[in-house]
Amino acid sequence: MTGPLQVACVQLAPVAGADDDNAARSVAAVASAVAGGAGLVVLPELVTSGYPFESVREARSSALPPDAPIFAEWARAAGDAVVVGGFAERGGSGKVYNSAVLVDRTGVRTVYRKTHLWDSEHRFFTPGTAPPPVIDTAAGRIGVLICYDMEFPEMTRGLAARGAEVLAVPVNWPLVDRPVGERAPEVVIAMAAARVNRLAIACCDRSGDDRGQVWTEGTTIIGADGWVLAETPYARGDRGLPIWGSEPDGLEVVRARLDPARSRDKTISAHNDLLGDRRPDVYAALMGDAQ
Repeated sequence: MTGPLQVACVQLAPVAGADDDNAARSVAAVASAVAGGAGLVVLPELVTSGYPFESVREARSSALPPDAPIFAEWARAAGDAVVVGGFAERGGSGKVYNSAVLVDRTGVRTVYRKTHLWDSEHRFFTPGTAPPPVIDTAAGRIGVLICYDMEFPEMTRGLAARGAEVLAVPVNWPLVDRPVGERAPEVVIAMAAARVNRLAIACCDRSGDDRGQVWTEGTTIIGADGWVLAETPYARGDRGLPIWGSEPDGLEVVRARLDPARSRDKTISAHNDLLGDRRPDVYAALMGDAQ
């Protein structure tokens, strides 16, 4: 990928138990984002199923295999763009994973299973064991994480070290108290991760009130310098940056243009490189038995 890339995060309100409607809205979201010029489209965590679930049985009934027809529909709607979105994945032996899929016009390129499960997710999902992927695409080298994964610096640093240029992160951020005017804590974490890794990050949150759970609606796109390029008004507790708005079809889309090449240069001064200055020997001694 050379030159600017338009990233579009489409903030949706999937509803648990309304799988067909969720699927239709997700396809419409991809089509709308691509029609607006997006080369990378990010959808929320569990966009095909909604969340939270009421039972393990319900989670299993909403779970999809990676070759489910919905992902072929995303691929058709994507055209030349790349799409990353979350879904409940049907695994073997009755297992369900909180997963994200990356698709382009060729179909499914990779599936990542969330490694770090949040709160009651342990009731419904099995944690993934494979490292998150970095995939060469028409939109650049895309790394994939899911929500709570972002709170573990090893994950973002590892993807940066493997050459990721943009992190696509489907999220469901529960609304928490914060001082007026402050950004959501998850956004602060993403900004820090972008800054210390010189890595662009696109976090796509969900909206709505699903079964009493209120969400932050904090979708945010962050540049490789760690500064926010675009966000919803709710991401920082006030009106936010102006690069946000409802599309003609009513979808909430956050768009920003970024240059993936900026993520390749880890030089931060004449004598410092973010990856070259690492001291793995010291870190290993520091962690000791904690590893």
